[in-house]
Amino acid sequence: MTSAIPEIGDNFPAIDLPPPRLDDLAPLRDAFRLRRTEHNFSSRPLPPQTLSDLLWAACGVNHHGGANGSHAGAPVVTDATVSNAQEIDVYVAMEQGLYLYDPERARLAPVLLGDLRPLVADEHLPRSGDEAPVRLIYVADVDRLEQGGLKDAPGVHDPEIQKSYYLVDCGIVAANVYLFAAAAGLNAWFHECDRAALAKRLPLRFGRRVLFGQTVGYPA
Repeated sequence: MTSAIPEIGDNFPAIDLPPPRLDDLAPLRDAFRLRRTEHNFSSRPLPPQTLSDLLWAACGVNHHGGANGSHAGAPVVTDATVSNAQEIDVYVAMEQGLYLYDPERARLAPVLLGDLRPLVADEHLPRSGDEAPVRLIYVADVDRLEQGGLKDAPGVHDPEIQKSYYLVDCGIVAANVYLFAAAAGLNAWFHECDRAALAKRLPLRFGRRVLFGQTVGYPA
């Protein structure tokens, strides 16, 4: 498997997402009641509005920090992260290529051409999700923990403590996706991924860790 990164040209532009619109979703009570893991997916694409709503629910900007405090004026996102480090990046694997979700601009920045969806599930897992329209890849940026509001906290440079932070924060993103999927009538599945293969293919700088994958799509 090659680690070469295909050149990104005008034929692989960024995707500007529409503003999130959640008015038609089921109430939160129903989303909790309907939340479950499903392994069977249709190949039907997600409409741009649904994709935008999904990613906003995962880790979109829902407000900015107040005038006072450590997060003054800073964008705050839907997933709670320690000291607002926002160290979890969400990559979006679709048939045409791989994108990185930019919460502040509400857009998908192109990363790699080609279909990486099969790599976003460990080889020992069911292959029924390979045709799902969207597979999310969760990546931790350890530098954001070390350089953010926790930079002077005891133990923040300890790899095990860092791991405890970013694994919890990744779980919060995944839980947001599960609840959105339940409310929107989508199937969702949080799972292991081929970390080694993805680490070779994704242009990740030092300090970033591939964590897990999550598959989302319409029921088969």
